[in-house]
Amino acid sequence: MRKLNDVLKKTGVEVYREITAVALYSMITSLILVVVVMFVPLMAALLLLPVLYMPLFYGVCYAYHRKTERGKSRLKDVFQGALKGLGPAVVMGFFFVVMALILWSTWWYYGGKEGIGYLAIGVFQTYFVIMALISQFYTFQLVIQEGMGIFKAMAYSVKLFLKFPVYTLGASFQAFCVAIPLLLTVVGFGFLFNGMWAIYQHKVTYNVLNPEEAKPTEDGIAASEARGVSV
Repeated sequence: MRKLNDVLKKTGVEVYREITAVALYSMITSLILVVVVMFVPLMAALLLLPVLYMPLFYGVCYAYHRKTERGKSRLKDVFQGALKGLGPAVVMGFFFVVMALILWSTWWYYGGKEGIGYLAIGVFQTYFVIMALISQFYTFQLVIQEGMGIFKAMAYSVKLFLKFPVYTLGASFQAFCVAIPLLLTVVGFGFLFNGMWAIYQHKVTYNVLNPEEAKPTEDGIAASEARGVSV
């Protein structure tokens, strides 16, 4: 199995080669995110994000997977993927919402109380949420690459996390380290993150699912010249 540094390096090369597609796909999904977050009341946003944003986010992951199969990026793959993955995307979206609500309610209730016991509960709940989120690192890619149903993919993602804990934690930490600088620039996040995440998550998951392959076949396609984006 390849080292994470190799996967990250190959992701960077792929992002550079496919920068037009990465920026375009990221911009489309980020527009929905900005509109919902900035102009919709909080409770409504918690309902709309899983229904509107997550399918498009899934569509970006699907579009990159199709690119590895075909060797060419197509914008319509994003929308086809969003429709095809509507169910899995909505389920994962509401999973993230529930995790966020657990974290918020924990610190809203225990954060204002004095005593080490309350602090310990808050820290434990935070740890639980973080581990639950990391355990779903592979879910979308299992649906896309392996054709699993969403609940089977969620369960298998947990299994992969338990089988490769250090690798999964390292991959999540790398993704976090890339996301933070992009979030600080805002524009960089909007134009890069979703596309970068789709590439990185695809390569990490492929690496876990095919540990015996020294040179995954996707790299032969990834190493080809960038061909732009077709409609």
